[in-house]
Amino acid sequence: MIASSIYAGDDLSRYPEPIQKALRYLQENDFTTMEPGVYEIEGSDIYAQVFDLTTGSSQEKKPEFHRTYIDVQFLASGEEYLGFVPDKGQSTVVEAHPEKDLYFYDKAPDEMLIKAVPGSYTIFFTNDIHRPGIMVNDPMTVRKVVVKVRQSLIAA
Repeated sequence: MIASSIYAGDDLSRYPEPIQKALRYLQENDFTTMEPGVYEIEGSDIYAQVFDLTTGSSQEKKPEFHRTYIDVQFLASGEEYLGFVPDKGQSTVVEAHPEKDLYFYDKAPDEMLIKAVPGSYTIFFTNDIHRPGIMVNDPMTVRKVVVKVRQSLIAA
């Protein structure tokens, strides 16, 4: 897991090229004015999902992971906590949607939280359990963008 902000002035060259493409896309677009939907960046290898999400309690949000895609999660408006922990094989899959590359676990032992604010991004790799959309104080609607980057583009 990597967390930063598109406003931090990070040297993108430290990331693999597919992650650089995802971050440049986040830097170059105003997602508060875009319609929700899926936007291709590089076909099905790299694409963005723009959507609105209502935050909730950690009990309402399930820990998830992906096998095929890396998530570059970006917050365009609002605030949320993101739970995360490396997958150590201590959880059980309780719901699977392989066609969406979306799997939910029953628990996320030793989960940590990070607060996301507008402009922040978090990169979750396929070995990271994450729980997005946890409310900070009260439920609120946030605008999120998740850029999906096919893991095999990174693997050497």
